[in-house]
Formats: sequence, structure tokens, C-alpha cells
Amino acid sequence: MPKASDIRVVEAEVSFENCPFRTPLKFGGRVMDRSRLVNVQVTVESRGKKHAVGFGSMPLGNLWAWPSAEVSPEQTEEAMAAFAEQVVDICTDFDQFEHPLDLMFDLSGEYDHLGKKVAQKFGIAEPMPRLAELVAASPLDAAIHDAYGRANHVNSYNALSKQFMNRDLSEYLDQDFKGEYLDQYTLREPKPRMPLYHLVGALDPLSASDVATKIGDGLPETLGDWVRADGLTHLKIKLAGDDLAWDVRRVLDVERVVAEAQQKRQATEWWYSVDFNEKCANVEYVLDFLQQVREQSPAAYERIQYIEQPTHRDLAAHPENKMHAAAKLKPVVIDESLVDYEALQLAREQGYSGVALKACKGQSEALFAAAAAQKFGMFLCVQDLTCPGFSFLHSASLAARIPTVAAVEGNGRQYCPAANKKWARTFPSMFDIKDGTVGTGALVGDGLGF
Repeated sequence: MPKASDIRVVEAEVSFENCPFRTPLKFGGRVMDRSRLVNVQVTVESRGKKHAVGFGSMPLGNLWAWPSAEVSPEQTEEAMAAFAEQVVDICTDFDQFEHPLDLMFDLSGEYDHLGKKVAQKFGIAEPMPRLAELVAASPLDAAIHDAYGRANHVNSYNALSKQFMNRDLSEYLDQDFKGEYLDQYTLREPKPRMPLYHLVGALDPLSASDVATKIGDGLPETLGDWVRADGLTHLKIKLAGDDLAWDVRRVLDVERVVAEAQQKRQATEWWYSVDFNEKCANVEYVLDFLQQVREQSPAAYERIQYIEQPTHRDLAAHPENKMHAAAKLKPVVIDESLVDYEALQLAREQGYSGVALKACKGQSEALFAAAAAQKFGMFLCVQDLTCPGFSFLHSASLAARIPTVAAVEGNGRQYCPAANKKWARTFPSMFDIKDGTVGTGALVGDGLGF
């Protein structure tokens, strides 16, 4: 039966915002010193004649979503921006009233065609990757979920039951999910507080001796300073993936600096995740890395909570990169490869035991992946794309509503804090970090929660 809560988009607009970094971020052999935010605003009308405005924002993240040896970063950024504009342009053509999940599911059927049009426009021979399409469309996805909740005066995470959804999960995933809805895999209230994962980039100074030139903006300059200032207990370490000695040494150096800082705080527990950004040649590299860390610092080894995607993102082209042996030691999570349900299934076959959710892949896709990962008993974490302001709150709201996610990543405050200022006034518990946690209990409003 038609639902009065269903919506259609009647107006949509997109804008872009440059976001300079206070310090460069190095990951996967690439260095990033700025980002470009895509901001989308939509006006929706419900079948019940209610109107509301929703908002979505996300960094383009082209260096991560579309790394290429053939196409320049400038070209990939412009192509993704053009894709974002075209997706927003066509969303008003879908005149049927639907739930946001249905609307985005139907709209995603146009991505391949739009990607080809954009590549042709910019003279790019290389096809736009699916990941780049998802990232470019994610602000629209967020805006539609946000507007839907506002139109129906409900938090969007509480509009995922049979009362609101028109199709069960088998329509989006497979028959294993027959009769199931997303309310089964999400929480009705956000977790009150969550630990914050702080990023240790490959260029980030660990101690004072690593600082060549001080920034002098009043924020911490070294990892030790950050730990003491924010009371950090969770740290994500960016590694090279093609230099084993450097990777092992980096973890040991982080452990030394953090242990010293935690001793001054009289803290005894903290954790790491390690991210190779798919640069490892094979699983043997990961196993060697874990063995050497364990031998040289058993404490550091025990603190590693999980490993992010260590080898190439194209799973089908690299079936030899199986993770079973590494996953017996630590959860190994799929990240760059995770673009749809089929990719998640293939990752499971190849030995991945966890899933990294990212709001930048779209609110809808993140919810589907979260449901599948929980059903299959996989480790879950939520990461960001150096998301500032609205995009960080969106990512945190996702983490706070997925039952098995234990922490939330948020490094915008390190690299582009200026973009947080207007949001920090309204949500100080999310940006003023003192005990290593963020106050996700504040994200309870209509729409996405803020």
C-alpha cells in the first residue's frame, strides 16, 4: 500500500566549498593538503503533502576514490564534481513517491551511464570507478535521508522499519534477508558516547624532534601532544605497505610515544588499527608485519584491533590475495573494495572478516553493508574521509546507530579544523574532545540527527 511518508525530490541544488588543510596528510603513497566539499540541499514533498529541506555534505576524496596512473588528480576531481552535479540534476526527474532507500536504489541505476558521459566530457579514456561514483553521489543520498526524516518528523534511523520501508532487504541484497528490515540492524537511540579514532598519518610528527616547522595555531603539533590534550585511546596508523622495515618501526615508534603520553595520564588501555591502503603485495607481507611487531613489542601487537584492506582493491582481478591466514590473527576489514553487496560476498570468500563502513559511499549503501556484515558475524567499524563539520556528524551518527560498531573515526579536527567551527558551537560534545570520546548521544534530531 502507498505510504503517506513516501517522498519525491522537488528541488535540488549543489555547491562546492574548498577546504584547506592545516597540515598535509599522507596515505597510500599520496599526499593530500586540501579537500573539496560537495554540499547538496534538497526540498522534498511527501505523499501526505508535507515539505521539508534536507542537507548532505562530503569531501570529494578523489585521491582515495579514484587513484590513477593515467588520469591526473585535477581531472579526477573535476570529473567527480561534474558527476555530483549531474546526479543532483536528474534526481528531480524521478517523480514517483518512494522511501529514500528505494529512491537511491533506483537512481543508482543511472550511475554507469552518467559516469560514461562525464568521462566523455572531460576526454578521459579510463572509466570512472564505482567507488568514485558512490562518493560523488553520497551528499545527495544523505540529503534525501535527512529531508525524509524532517518531512515525517522522525529520526531517519527510526524510519527503517516495515512501517516506513516499502520493500524488505531481500529486494536490495538476497533471499537470506527475506522479511527483514533495517530496524533489525540499527539502534533506536544513538550510543551516548563513542571512542574517537585519531589518525596517525605517514607524515605526522610523533614527538618534538620530528617537527621541522611549527604550525603555531594553538592545536597540538605532535602525536604525544594530541594524546595528552584529547585523552586519546584509539589510534589509526597509516602504513606504507611496501616497506616492511618502515611499517614495523612506525608502529613501534607510535607505541613508544603513546606509552609515554599515557603514562603521564595514568592511562593503561589504548588500541590501534593499522591501514596499508591496499599497498601490500600479498598476505605474506601482512603476516610478516604482524610477526615482527609481536616479536619486538607484544604489547603493541595486542593493541592492534584490526587491519584495514592490505592488498589491491580489485578483488576479482587478484583472487590470489586471500586473507584467511591473517584473519585468524586479527580482523581484516574490506574498505576500498566495498562498493556493493556482491563485493562484500567476494571479500568473505577471499578471507576478509570485517567491513569498514563509510558514509562517503552513501547512507543507503552503508546501511545495507551494515546489515549484511551483522548477519554474517563480521567485524564492523566506521571510518571517515577526513570529514569536517556536517560530514563528520553524519559519519558519527552512522557509527552511533550500528550496534556492533565500537568507535568512530574523525580526523577532520586534525587536518581541517576550520570547517568544524560553525558546527562545534551547536554540538560541542562532538568536537571538544577531552576524554578521547565524542558525545554521539546528542545526535537525536529529525533527519540524520543534527
